[in-house]
Amino acid sequence: MIHNELKDFPENFLWGASTSAYQVEGAWNEDGKGLSVMDVGNHPDDVTDFKVCSDHYHHYKEDIALMAEMGFKTYRFSIAWTRIIPEGTGDVNQKGIDFYNNLIDELLKHDIEPLVTMYHFDLPLALQKKGGWENRGTVDAFVNYAEVLFNEYGDRVKYWLTINEQNMMILHGNALGLLEGDPENVKKGLYQSNHHMLVAQSKVFDLCHQKVEDGKIGPAPNISTVYPASSKPEDILAANNYSAIRNWLYLDAAIFGRYNATAWSFMEEKGITPEIKEGDMEILKSGNPDFIAFNYYTSASVEGDFENQDKASNFNGDQQVVDNEAGLYRRYQNEYLEKTEFGWEIDPVGFRTTLREIYSRYNLPLIVTENGLGAYDKLEEEDTVNDDYRIKYLRKHIKQAQLAISDGVELFGFCPWSAIDLVSTHQGINKRYGFIYVNRDEFDLKDMRRIRKKSFYWYKDVIKSNGKKL
Repeated sequence: MIHNELKDFPENFLWGASTSAYQVEGAWNEDGKGLSVMDVGNHPDDVTDFKVCSDHYHHYKEDIALMAEMGFKTYRFSIAWTRIIPEGTGDVNQKGIDFYNNLIDELLKHDIEPLVTMYHFDLPLALQKKGGWENRGTVDAFVNYAEVLFNEYGDRVKYWLTINEQNMMILHGNALGLLEGDPENVKKGLYQSNHHMLVAQSKVFDLCHQKVEDGKIGPAPNISTVYPASSKPEDILAANNYSAIRNWLYLDAAIFGRYNATAWSFMEEKGITPEIKEGDMEILKSGNPDFIAFNYYTSASVEGDFENQDKASNFNGDQQVVDNEAGLYRRYQNEYLEKTEFGWEIDPVGFRTTLREIYSRYNLPLIVTENGLGAYDKLEEEDTVNDDYRIKYLRKHIKQAQLAISDGVELFGFCPWSAIDLVSTHQGINKRYGFIYVNRDEFDLKDMRRIRKKSFYWYKDVIKSNGKKL
């Protein structure tokens, strides 16, 4: 659709950016914090761990001041479950409560709306040892944790996200280094975990509406449009299959309170359907989120050569996002897209398509909670970081967001990844995403100075102009 005149970004649009606790805070064992699965995960020899990260725990006032200088309207951050309840269940850690109280108050002092993610990959290790999300008891643990958060922060936090990228944890749980055992048993366990997460999430939707006056809450999956490799009918069918299993399984359950039929058929075919207890589906139906948050970095392309299931994929991007299912789809390299230094395809038009697909399907307000470009940023003379490539990436995506708004999509916020340099889950600190450079290397912490990148000043102008100056 070509518009003669574009709609403006809405007044009070929530411009901001995102981080997650385990990737930015550091202080992994300070002030009573318990261990999470991310604290003990295996790391390649050439990649740092999450013990120090950007040391946001000790620099949060400085970091928030820089966000305020950029003009942030919101800051999407996650709370570390193990700072609040070190063992996942049981005693609450007052020092953890105090840290996030101080962080939230600091944001509000600068008129920045807190946007809180409850759980961003960092499950308490004590719960993982009891079976993690495969153990039904984790549902109750998460609901209890959420109640603590609502009680402590619900007077000041009005926007809540439940689980970050639940679909990526299920589709690529091995990429997080958390899984062991026979692959088929692991897959069945993952889809049982997924069901438990869906039940827990729905309970927390309802609890938020009970506990938080004017509170709004939503899921936060990673969603991307899926292209067929060609107009061949089998490729189109493969794209439909992948969309159902990658995207709609998670959002259909969260919004409609039911399992996506194609995804359920896939689980039946593979013998990995979850055990559903009496009352579970009623819980899913009662959830009623207020909005959908989603992360978007790139689109996906697939082919459906069902007669030749052993054929290798031609996809040569980041191998952590390769996900082939024999007889359903095979990842395909899209020849029309540029790629980042890390092999991720760049598809701004796919961002517009994704926004339209989600809104058309669910008719709920949307907020983008991750979108960005990871790169080997270089600190040059006079503390300069010329990250024009990041500006180019974000400019194109913001333009497509405005086009989606002009198409009729109700988008109320945009939070790129990331506010500040942090430790990438798989590639360490050298894969940088932030508007603010943190002066450290993989193993040399240097002075941890905060340095404004070129994109910092550009994004400041974007926010000040409400998206008019790109």
